[in-house]
Formats: sequence, C-alpha cells, structure tokens
Amino acid sequence: MQSNSLINNKKKIVNDPVYGFISVPGSYFFDLVEHPYFQRLRRIKQLGLTDLVYPGALHTRFHHVLGAMHLMDKALTTLKRKGTVISPEEEKAVLTAILLHDIGHGPYSHTLEHTIIKGVTHEEISGAIMKRLAEELGDELLRALHVFENDYPRPFLHQLVSSQLDMDRMDYLNRDSFYTGVSEGKIGSDRIIEMLNVHNEQLVVEEKGIYSVEKFITARRLMYWQVYLHKTVVGAEFMLIRILERAKELVRSGEEIFASPALRFFLENDISKDEFLTNREVLETFTRLDDYDIMGAIKVWCSHKDRILSLLSSKLVNRKLLKVEVSKEPFSPDRLNLEREMAASLLGISLEDAHYFVFANSLTNNAYSSDKQNINLLMKNGEVIDLPHASDNLNISALSKPVKKYALCYPVG
Repeated sequence: MQSNSLINNKKKIVNDPVYGFISVPGSYFFDLVEHPYFQRLRRIKQLGLTDLVYPGALHTRFHHVLGAMHLMDKALTTLKRKGTVISPEEEKAVLTAILLHDIGHGPYSHTLEHTIIKGVTHEEISGAIMKRLAEELGDELLRALHVFENDYPRPFLHQLVSSQLDMDRMDYLNRDSFYTGVSEGKIGSDRIIEMLNVHNEQLVVEEKGIYSVEKFITARRLMYWQVYLHKTVVGAEFMLIRILERAKELVRSGEEIFASPALRFFLENDISKDEFLTNREVLETFTRLDDYDIMGAIKVWCSHKDRILSLLSSKLVNRKLLKVEVSKEPFSPDRLNLEREMAASLLGISLEDAHYFVFANSLTNNAYSSDKQNINLLMKNGEVIDLPHASDNLNISALSKPVKKYALCYPVG
C-alpha cells in the first residue's frame, strides 16, 4: 500500500530534453494533465508528417504544451520581479490558458484542420473544451478561458499566451529546432523572457532586448522555409488531405470503408461550427480522435478496392511521395492540365480522377505580421515603438512582408 503522502503527491517533475527538469506546479495542474482530453495530446505529433523529412521530428503536442507552461512560469516570475502585480488567481489562469491552448488540435495538428473539421479553428475547439472542463473541474477554469479568448481586462496576460512573441512560439521554435536538428531555429528564450515587461497593461520588450527579438523573427522565417513549408513536407501533407477527401467521398457514396468509430463519425458528417461548439456528443467524439485513428485507417486503405484511395494511401505509407515543384509565380492551367494527362496515363486512372494526384497550392511565409498585435519595444526614454521602426536591422522590415510561393504536386515514376 502507498502512503497517503505518496498518493497525494501531485507536484511532479518532468525531465524535458529541451529545458531539463521542469515541474507541474501542484494538484490543480496535475489533474489537468492527467485528464483524458489532455492525455490525447500524447497521440498528436507536433509537426504532422515532418518526420518524413526530419526523422527526429516525432515529438508531440503534449511535449510542447508542458514546455510552453514552463516558459510561462519563468515569464511571470520575471514580470513580478519587475513590479507587475499579478494575483495568484491571474497567475493560475494564464498558466492554465497556456497549458490548454492546443487542446483543440485534431490529428496531425494543422494538416487536417480544415479537412476533417471545416469552418472551425483549433483555437475555437480549445475554447469549447475548456468550457467543458470547467463544468467538470470547476468554474475557476473560466478565468483561464477569458485570458485565452482575450476577454480579460489585462491584455498582457493574453499576449503571453497568443501574440507575435508568446510562450507558444518560443517553445515550438526551440523544440522543433531541437527535434529536427535545424539549428537555425534555436532562439534565446531565456534572454527574451528576461527582457519582457508590462507598460500600460501591454506586453513590451525592453530596448536592450532588441537583438534577441530580431534573432527570434529571423529564426521563425528560416524554420518556415526549412521545416514547416519544406516542399517534401508540404507534398506529404497535401497527400494526406487528398486521402481523407477521397475517403469522405467513398463513405458518402455508400462504399464500405474501414475506420474507427470517431473517424467514421467525421467522415460521414459535415458538422457546422455552431453544432461543433454546442453539441456535447460532437465534442466528445472529437476528443477520441487522434493520429492513430488516421494512420491506422490509411494502412488498411492501402488494400482498398478503390484505386484512388489505395494508391494514395500506399504512396504515403511507403513514402513514395508526389514530386513537389516550387515557383515564385503561379503555375498555369496548361501546365496543370498537362501534368494531369500524364498522371492519368502513368497511374492508369481517369483524367477526372487525376486531380487527386496533381494539384497546385500557395505557400505563405509571414514571420512578422504588422496587421496583428505588434511586438513593442519599451525605449529607455519611456517611448513605445513597434519593432520594425526601432530596429537598425533592415532585414526586420523585410521580414514583416509576407513571401508567397507556389507549389505544384504531381506523380513521377
């Protein structure tokens, strides 16, 4: 028998490969982490199909949110030391908000956000799950929801969770860099956090932290081109989307198709945003859906009698991916038609079905968006200036402009 002291010991230490030992601070947070909704994040990879290019990129959303909570704890300590008054209730709320900010992610993270579920973002699903948790674990979770949805009277708390310099981005850049081995993504999160302050209830960075923030923006741009928008990763993700689209089409035409109960529900039904956010059964079904449902089904679909589904599934499972060509200019309709004719001949499929294997899409890299909550610098004279206007690094102004490229996917050999 365990003693009561051991049973009630809910202040846990986690050995994190990025930061070393980090703690889950007490029973309230321990109970959140132990909840089945949260444990589902262990079964959702942080970077979707990126491990097809970077084999080490097998870390999960579970890793990420614990790391983001660790950084949030450090940021709160820094701000309080500098004189910002943060109540214990507010501290608990913002730590809860960052811990649960990704709880609404579906399988393969962003890849299937608009395929299995259309018209509702993972942030909206996270909010709905937080409301459901509040019913079960207590109304104090509602303050965290207000912080998360930027509906709390102290904006800097939300900015720590979601802005252009938040604990979410700081963790995923360091973590994704670590697991992919792409060193260009590593940032000085300790230095940036040490430079944070609050001015008129808005999050700011002290002037002397400008070069660390410049490196943060540059690292984000590089990680997008080298990892998140790597052409092979993009091609694999598009294939995954096409597989689910074909599966939905077959299910709705009456074809028998293997799927877990949770996956089948979303293949058979188009759920509206309102229904998703208000219907308890829909939300519960979603919380039973993860990467395992998707890949387990795709492995079975490799031998399905439908040639389109089986071809796409086999190619993804065996990493026989579509070729991806990237251009600064959009691909012409003539080029698309030519590639579809060649694909139909190569694969022995109809020209009508060739769009499953030949398609074009745009890729946008926007490391710093001037339309969103700015990164503001607090100058020594008390003036607050937006980062690009304060920086003596001309690259920052360039990085605030989005770069769009175009990808064409088609089969070869």
